[in-house]
Amino acid sequence: MTVMAKPEHTGARTLVDAPTLSPTAIAKPDLISVEQAKAMDVARITDLFKAHLNPGQLHFMKLLGFHKVKIERAEGMFYIDQNGRKILDFFGGFGSLAFGHNHPRILEARRKFQEEKRQEIAIAFMSQYAAALAHNIAKCSPGELDMVFLGSSGSEAMEAAVKLAERAAGPKRPKVVYAENSFHGKTKGVLAITDGQLYRAEFKVADNVVRVPFADIDAVERLFRNDPEIGVIVLETIQGGGGIIQAPAEYWQKLRALCDRHGVLWVADEVQCGYGRSGRFYAFEHYGVVPDVTALAKSLGAGKAAVGAMIAKRNVYMKAYGTPKTAMIHAMATFGGMGEACVTAIEGINVLYDDGLIDNAASTGEYLLQRLRAIKEKYPKIIKDVRGKGFMIGLEFHDFSQTLPMVMRPVVSILDDKLKGSLSGFVGSLLLRDYDVLVAFTEYNRNVIRLEPPLICQPEHVDRFVDAFDSLLSRGIVAIVKDFVKSQVGK
Repeated sequence: MTVMAKPEHTGARTLVDAPTLSPTAIAKPDLISVEQAKAMDVARITDLFKAHLNPGQLHFMKLLGFHKVKIERAEGMFYIDQNGRKILDFFGGFGSLAFGHNHPRILEARRKFQEEKRQEIAIAFMSQYAAALAHNIAKCSPGELDMVFLGSSGSEAMEAAVKLAERAAGPKRPKVVYAENSFHGKTKGVLAITDGQLYRAEFKVADNVVRVPFADIDAVERLFRNDPEIGVIVLETIQGGGGIIQAPAEYWQKLRALCDRHGVLWVADEVQCGYGRSGRFYAFEHYGVVPDVTALAKSLGAGKAAVGAMIAKRNVYMKAYGTPKTAMIHAMATFGGMGEACVTAIEGINVLYDDGLIDNAASTGEYLLQRLRAIKEKYPKIIKDVRGKGFMIGLEFHDFSQTLPMVMRPVVSILDDKLKGSLSGFVGSLLLRDYDVLVAFTEYNRNVIRLEPPLICQPEHVDRFVDAFDSLLSRGIVAIVKDFVKSQVGK
């Protein structure tokens, strides 16, 4: 084949040989098909996890016995494993499964979207689905919270929230206050306000941050009064990673007043505690206050899509990004406002209200708390505290030595710090092995089991969980330890 090229300075045509095309096609690598992935056994999954995902994490999964489970499918409140065993889900994906697994209305909305081959990436054109989702979120939000940024995760939503607040506060007030034992995400920006050395490691994080004790309004007031460079305060309404920690109503009401008095913008992180989990759409609604900026994620994607959102008061949003010159500073990224993800979230919010799931979180969540408080009274030497709101509950165990017979306590107490988390791990492992119940844990207080069941959870599910927990604790701590040690043999 030849092509014509026009040489410089002459009108003559010159024939130039085109490059020879490769005679062979690119070879397909040794790939795994969808059907092959579905058919994998636990041993093969383990090999691939170790080779390509996270070998260190596998160590902890083995300790808990979670590595033996292959989930084949999931429906409602249950996972179903390779042996047909139904596992009651009181973990809930850290609050990501408000509707349980594979809610039929969510599946149907996604099926229709796919069958009609509707548009997915919403960048060049306006998306009716992104616009509708933003409208719905604004309608669910109190006060003047009506400007929405759509993303794909809680970290992304919180990055957007902090950036917007910092811009609105202005360059003369660059400092951001955050709380001890906070968790706002693992991405580089919000890592500066995530109070965990495990996650921070040796990363260089932003230095315009100030830490304050959680729920200490006097400490906040001193900071605001003494440092005029503070422009933003960022707080989880209920601390999840900190061990399901709440502040009293007066704290939030005084905080709102302090922020107004000193011109500080309040960002409420509702990524985990929001979306109905506490028994209100936002947890801060329990206290009759409204932040300047907030964020949602987790269940916003209805358990089938990755969706996060920042929601801000219009005046704050316009101050940061309200002109054509500034509008694109933090516009939606490639996967923000994707069509099917937005449709999933739109249907999810409708289901949330149509099925009365926020009310259910309040009423059945209170029933769960009542039953667990009775268990605490029954085992006061084992359970230190039961706390939470709605379907966001923490079960805190005493330090290990305090749960043992009196004669053993002096010897074991010197190891309490190293043994933190061991009892919650033993209990979580045995609940799964012997009772087919899945629970979660917390990042900072390792003595806490975290309970975040789907908002579809009914009293009979509560009874099954609490009865299993009661049965396990009735063995006594020494027997629980022995049973756990036996479960580790032969791994």
